[in-house]
Amino acid sequence: MVPAERPVSPVRARPRRSEAEIVAWTARHLEARGYRVRVNPDGTDYFDLVARRANEVGLVEAKVGDARAVLAQALRRRGWGDWSAVVLASTRAAERLAARTRGTRSEPVGVWSAREGSVTVHREAKAWVRPDQPDPYRALRERFRRVLDALDSGGIPPGARWDGVGSAVRRASGGRGFAEWRLDEPADPPR
Repeated sequence: MVPAERPVSPVRARPRRSEAEIVAWTARHLEARGYRVRVNPDGTDYFDLVARRANEVGLVEAKVGDARAVLAQALRRRGWGDWSAVVLASTRAAERLAARTRGTRSEPVGVWSAREGSVTVHREAKAWVRPDQPDPYRALRERFRRVLDALDSGGIPPGARWDGVGSAVRRASGGRGFAEWRLDEPADPPR
């Protein structure tokens, strides 16, 4: 007796998303909220996405995977924007990142996920500096706003590389290098 053949079910792999797709979905998400969005504005991939609404500047870093790396990128760029967020391709990875960084100095970083053309906010991005605090990043933010103004007015032509912004100040953290700043460090360390 010959055994009956079992039907073979097709293996369905998850579609592999590209970082460019995730950035495009995130750009549409922010544009719908009234932001003017620039993808890779300096032409060097230093900033994945810059969002501006009036004088507010937000920075978004995207990754298909590797939540730790994208969080580190958002933290390194925090001096140039009023807020920053990360967007991941995986909802589970975004949820884990939001939970893992709760109560740490990286908690102001927004955590989002992007799938099938939409963005889910798992944690809202918060301002890096509260209005009642001194702003160690004021000079960097003002400089970055002037660069964005120059892009808007045509003073910097579209596509021109202006990659000096990222390397201008090495210690925007007030004297403490980014490599010396632990991501799991409490937001309000005991004194």
